[in-house]
Amino acid sequence: MSEASKGIPAEDTHPVPGKKSTKTPAEKHSATVKLHKIVKYPEPVLAKVADRVTVFDDNLRQLAEEMFATMYEARGIGLAAPQIAVAKQLTVIDVPNDGNPEDQLVLVNPEIIHHSNDTLYEEEGCLSLGDVREKVKRAAVVKVRAQDLTGKWFEIEGDDLLGRCLQHEIDHLNGVLFIDRISRLKRELIVRRIRKLIKLGEW
Repeated sequence: MSEASKGIPAEDTHPVPGKKSTKTPAEKHSATVKLHKIVKYPEPVLAKVADRVTVFDDNLRQLAEEMFATMYEARGIGLAAPQIAVAKQLTVIDVPNDGNPEDQLVLVNPEIIHHSNDTLYEEEGCLSLGDVREKVKRAAVVKVRAQDLTGKWFEIEGDDLLGRCLQHEIDHLNGVLFIDRISRLKRELIVRRIRKLIKLGEW
């Protein structure tokens, strides 16, 4: 899930002791961690249900770290493994987008186990859809059950932006993009525009 860029000042060359780092999340991660290419619509992997994760090892932890770095580099707040052409039920989320480990969420094999009847109709963007943005109706509150990187099950409840992001990313793991949740007319207009950009080599 994408987020508008924020004006974050670069860190001083010689930081003052005790001064909080002003490095962007991308600067904190990309120097030492592999960055992946984010695939765009209409790549087939984005339309497939991802495979469940059954092995919880160092490779999975490394993949999650690389996904965070890739997400921060792209100024996103959520990234699902299929968006880097890895068909696994894995997504990473950092709604504040500040790189603080306490705000980072890793969800393996997530599923929505409860959602409110109340809904919100708000704008969404997606790292796999460039600058395309449209309003999407989502449940106002959701509860999600997922595993962490060790395989332990946990539950998390989200509302507002976190709730929307959880629904958006879990959709990715089920082969659904947010444009699949808007009107047919709007979707066709977006797809037509993307096809033109592909022909021009600008997508």
